[in-house]
Amino acid sequence: MTAEPRSTTLFADELASSVSNDSLHLILLPTEKCNFRCTYCYEDFSVGRMDPAIVQGIKRLIDRRVDGLCSLTISWFGGEPLLAIQVIEEVSAHVINKARPGLRYAADMTTNAYLLDIATAERLGRLGISEYQVSLDGPQSLHDRTRLQASGAGSFQRIWANLLAIRDSGLLTDVVLRVHVTPANLPSMSEFLSEIRETFLGDPRFSVLLKPVERLGGPRDGEMDVIGHDRWPAVLKDLERIVSGGGDDGPLYPAPAVCYASRPNSLVIRANGVVAKCTVALTDPRNAVGRICPDGTLDIDRSLFRHWLRGWESGDWDALSCPADGLPETRTTLLQIGPTRLMSDL
Repeated sequence: MTAEPRSTTLFADELASSVSNDSLHLILLPTEKCNFRCTYCYEDFSVGRMDPAIVQGIKRLIDRRVDGLCSLTISWFGGEPLLAIQVIEEVSAHVINKARPGLRYAADMTTNAYLLDIATAERLGRLGISEYQVSLDGPQSLHDRTRLQASGAGSFQRIWANLLAIRDSGLLTDVVLRVHVTPANLPSMSEFLSEIRETFLGDPRFSVLLKPVERLGGPRDGEMDVIGHDRWPAVLKDLERIVSGGGDDGPLYPAPAVCYASRPNSLVIRANGVVAKCTVALTDPRNAVGRICPDGTLDIDRSLFRHWLRGWESGDWDALSCPADGLPETRTTLLQIGPTRLMSDL
């Protein structure tokens, strides 16, 4: 897959879309608990289901912003978001009720898909959730070693069955199969990706995103064997050829040039009401840039927030593609956030 040239025009276009006040992207964590215990996970599951006051604040934020928006995107994340499906339904129904003609509303979800049976997918489809990202760690024998349920049991068979049910349905939904690659599963990837291609990629609703497992701060980072950054481009090229069947890159999900965390109009709202920029660096104090209030206003620490946007000022594509990498050190914490309230500025 050929990378998009990072030209001056691309930079200008990305900047315009990122600072546009008529566009809003909310990444919502309805719960930070999970029914899985993946061996490489970086989350600590210390925060439970979103409190009703936080749900109310999100609904009020949408009320405050909706009339000035041309585009609203909501991405559901976790933990496992489907463990708090009632929160998803409440917020989604509110958006649909408040949406005015001309508003482009889209919703997606990152889920382990264990609970994504066809009835649930249909239920969520009626609420506008039209894209899922689902992770697979190779064939069942390998997947079930790393993507474990909290009970310690494997998860592959049920996930695969749910994916097949979506494929065999008429749902207007897209599924991104996020295939994790490690030194352990790499020898099996040729056969597994060929099976993925034959099973799902004849359906244009399905695509593949290839990602190396990385050390992201989890408790087992020191035990993990990962594919080095210097080796990954060559590995990726070989795997992409298998996914595409030697043809074009149609079934491959394109990587964005700019991370959502670099975009001023993209916000993460955690289950505890903390406003963040990144879904990976959840426990990093520099990621806690503010808090949502029950009335829908946002208390934001401008200095913390600005660090995540530094790539726009410097023109550094590395900082734009991953602003968490090389984030400046600061002693500012969420406890120091003052009463400054930003709403229409974000």
